[in-house]
Amino acid sequence: MASLTAAPAASIVPAGTAENTTRWGAVYAMALCSFVLVASEFMPVSLLSPIARTLSLTEGQAGQAIAISGVFAVITSLSLSTVLGRIDRRLVVLALTALLVVSGAIVAFASTYLVLMAGRALLGVAIGGFWSMSASIAMRLVPEDQVAKALAVINGGNALATVIAAPLGSFMGGLIGWRGAFFSVVPAAVAAIVWQAVTLPRLPMEQSQGGRAMLALLKRPPVVFGLVTVALLFVGQFALFTYLRPFLEQVTHVGAAMLSAMLLIVGVAGFTGTVLIGRVLDKGLFLTLGVLPTMMAVVAVLLALLGGSTLATAALLAVWGFAGTAAPVAWWTWLARTVPDEAEAGGGLMVAIVQLAITLGATVGGMVFDAAGPNVEFLTSAGLLGLAAVAGFTIGRLPSLLPHPIAA
Repeated sequence: MASLTAAPAASIVPAGTAENTTRWGAVYAMALCSFVLVASEFMPVSLLSPIARTLSLTEGQAGQAIAISGVFAVITSLSLSTVLGRIDRRLVVLALTALLVVSGAIVAFASTYLVLMAGRALLGVAIGGFWSMSASIAMRLVPEDQVAKALAVINGGNALATVIAAPLGSFMGGLIGWRGAFFSVVPAAVAAIVWQAVTLPRLPMEQSQGGRAMLALLKRPPVVFGLVTVALLFVGQFALFTYLRPFLEQVTHVGAAMLSAMLLIVGVAGFTGTVLIGRVLDKGLFLTLGVLPTMMAVVAVLLALLGGSTLATAALLAVWGFAGTAAPVAWWTWLARTVPDEAEAGGGLMVAIVQLAITLGATVGGMVFDAAGPNVEFLTSAGLLGLAAVAGFTIGRLPSLLPHPIAA
């Protein structure tokens, strides 16, 4: 899922050296772009049912619209640095943002399943490219002591979209239809293009390293074990989250207004989790890596058992939103501590793993949902999250998996 990422291995100009000025306008423009990206990526979550009805699909087939964007995000995040070489990253960012406009228009006017998937594939390219470069670009827009703030601003767009994308999509879908809801991101993407074109300086690359640094990281057992755990977490999370609307409609039997309220509960709780989780990570990182997926697994089981109760479902979704949004923050902290010598390459791998896991989660979840129904599908998610919890607790207990200084 989109969250704070580091760029894949590529040599860049040092922080704050783009014409030796601080460019906060460009940082805020990238924040707008991150908002549009995340809103576009997860809007189908709240619109699966009407998309399925219009295009004569099952909910599982419609859910593959999220899966396909993940596939192309993975491919892009792993290959973009090599493919682009030394091309000015300003031009790349503008081109990727333009893909948001094209993707939004294609999806909004899609008359067939194939056209819908083509539009979502273009979105995947934009997602993988933007997030894989976002940190390295931020480092070049502001002085070194302000990089953390710049990254927080860019990811603020991500957090805001996480809060409002699903409920807003549901609300607008009820007013103007799912096509209108998807097309509503196009003006915002155009605004992001214009703003970035005006504020981003030239961002030339000194050289490109390709994927050699990523391959080197995959030889480190702590990194591999951690990435597998991250994959389990996101597969389990999106096996459930992708099909939350059909669950709420078919099991909880909510109407349009209550559906929007439920999704808003998830978003607000998630934003709260992102804000609060940093207070416990300094001393409790490894405990947190196990506790959060445990909470999510328990919620998934209880939703399957108590999903017919609106009140119980609302309370459980608040816990889900808090834990599900806080968990990626914990894992980015783990990455920074585990591979401080190769943070950029590690960030590129994390982007690929997360997007691949989202794809697998949506795919597996759709297959189970269509074959066995929503309750069994949520229990499947609980099983995957349980495995992620066990692996998370294991990282903190085995010395061979703990972060340790490694010579570059």
